[in-house]
Amino acid sequence: MSKRDYYEVLGVSRDTSDRDIKKAYRRMAMKFHPDRNPGDAEAEDKFKEVNEAYEVLSDAQKKAAYDQYGHAGLEQGAGGFGGGGFDGSFSDIFGDVFGDIFGGGGGGRRRSSVQRGADLRYNLDLSLEEAVRGVEKSIKVPTLVPCDTCDGSGAKPGTSAKACGTCGGHGQVRMQQGFFSVQQTCPTCRGEGKVISDPCGSCRGHGRVEKVKTLSVKIPPGVDTGDRIRLSGEGEAGSHGGPAGDLYVQVNVQQHPIFERDGRNLYCEVPISFVDAALGGELEVPTLDGRVKLRVPAETQTGKLFRLRGKGVSPVRGGPTGDLLVRVVIETPVHLTSRQKELLKEFQQATEEGSDHKHSPKKTSFFDSVKQFFEDMT
Repeated sequence: MSKRDYYEVLGVSRDTSDRDIKKAYRRMAMKFHPDRNPGDAEAEDKFKEVNEAYEVLSDAQKKAAYDQYGHAGLEQGAGGFGGGGFDGSFSDIFGDVFGDIFGGGGGGRRRSSVQRGADLRYNLDLSLEEAVRGVEKSIKVPTLVPCDTCDGSGAKPGTSAKACGTCGGHGQVRMQQGFFSVQQTCPTCRGEGKVISDPCGSCRGHGRVEKVKTLSVKIPPGVDTGDRIRLSGEGEAGSHGGPAGDLYVQVNVQQHPIFERDGRNLYCEVPISFVDAALGGELEVPTLDGRVKLRVPAETQTGKLFRLRGKGVSPVRGGPTGDLLVRVVIETPVHLTSRQKELLKEFQQATEEGSDHKHSPKKTSFFDSVKQFFEDMT
C-alpha cells in the first residue's frame, strides 16, 4: 500500500513555514492520539502516520530529500523512522512541540543558579553651577553585596549545597495531568537543583546581605536633566557568585533663581528703569563666571534680547559653548511722591503735544489697528 503525501497528511502546503508545520502536527496529533481514542485502531494508524510525516518535515535534511525525490528519497539514509510502533509515551512525542510551554523537553535541564545582579538607579540632584562646571559627588546607595561569612555561597562555612532530593538535581519534576505528562519547576529547590541544608547564619542562606555603599561619582561638565552616568558593577551583587549589576546615576538639575537653561544656552531677565531704557545706559549683568557690563542703547523697548556669546554651557557631548541671552524688562516706578507724579504728568503732556505721536510709535500703530478693526465690523 502506497504512502500518502506527508504534506497532505498534515494538511499543509509545500511552502508552509516550519512554525506552521509544527502547529499542524500538534493539532493532528492531539486529534488522533490513542489516549484520546482508546480502542480505535484507525485513529492509532493515523496518529502513526501524522508522527511519521512530522518526523520527516521537521528535519531539514529529510525534508529536502523528500521534496526532491518523494518517499524514494528517504529509503537510503532515512533509517526506518516510519516503521516503529508507538510506545505510549505522550510526553516523548510532544516534548519538542510543547517544551516551550511546559518548561522544557524530556532532558530535565536545570536552570543555572548563578544569576547577574539587578541594576540600580540613583536620582542625583545638582545645582545649575554643578551641572555646568562638573563636580565630584559622594553618594550612599543601599544595595545587596556578597556575604563575607560564606563568600556568597549561602551555606554555612565548612559545608556546601547538596543535590535536591525531590528532583535528583535536575531542577524539574515530572507531573501527570490526565493524558499529559509535563515537567514543572521543582518546588523544593525552585529549579536550582541544589538545596542548602545548613544555611549561613549571616545571610540565612541567601548568599547576599544588605549594605549601604558610599561611592564617589564624577559628574562631567555640561550634563543636563535626564542624563545618566553608568557605574559598572556597582549594582546589586549576583546570586551564587554571579556578576554584579550596574548603577545608573540619573541627573536632575534644579531650578535656578536667576538663570534658565535651554540646551547649551542660558536665559535671564534684567529689570531696568524706563529712564535707562529711554536714554540708554550701562548695566551690570550676572553670568556663571561673574558680572559683565552690558551697554543698553537709547530707546530700548521692554523684552529686547541681548546676546552674550560664549557665556552659556559647554555641552557634555562636545560642540561649541552656548550663549547667555539677556532679556531686559522695563520696571514701572512705584511709591511715587507727589512731586514725582507731577513731573511724570508734565512729561506725559510734553510727549503728547502735537498730532504725530512720534514718541509712542507702537502705541499709535496698535490703536490705529483697533480702530480699523471696529470699522470693518460695521
